[in-house]
Amino acid sequence: MIKVGLTGKIASGKNEVQNILEAFGFLVFDLDKVTNGIFEFDKQIRNEILKEFKTINKKELAHIVFDDKKKRKTLENIIFPKIEEYITSLFERFKNEQAIFVSGALLFKSGFDRLFDKTIYIDAKPSIRLERLMNRNHLTKQEAQKRLNLQDDSDKADFVIENNGTLEELKKEVERVLNRILDR
Repeated sequence: MIKVGLTGKIASGKNEVQNILEAFGFLVFDLDKVTNGIFEFDKQIRNEILKEFKTINKKELAHIVFDDKKKRKTLENIIFPKIEEYITSLFERFKNEQAIFVSGALLFKSGFDRLFDKTIYIDAKPSIRLERLMNRNHLTKQEAQKRLNLQDDSDKADFVIENNGTLEELKKEVERVLNRILDR
């Protein structure tokens, strides 16, 4: 099995790439959904977060950690070990698949990239990402800009996909990278 990490800047089109990969018949797991599950169902993690931050509300936490690096690191130290445990369990459970894709915004920052054979980084022009993020998350320009500035690890990835065009162009780019990963 080839283990592929999928990451990219916020509002770069990771979800679209995930949809394309799924349409090609591949298993794709989204670490954002895993994190949401941890917040919702893991009482130990919830209690640790509540003790540390005095809230479990994700919007409130986002405001706290986007403005304070130390607090962001504290939250990551609580959540990341559980996420890594989940990733390794996926690899074991689906070891007979040709390839498995795991998508996460902080793949490199978290160190999770070391768990993968290959990594794909999705990028788009800043102006496109800013507009997508403001529309998708209903953020002000200032709030969106803060989030845009947090991620840039394209130089660490094995492959970079630029998502500045149409959905059809993105699909062709995903197919090109997929063929290289799978040695087709």
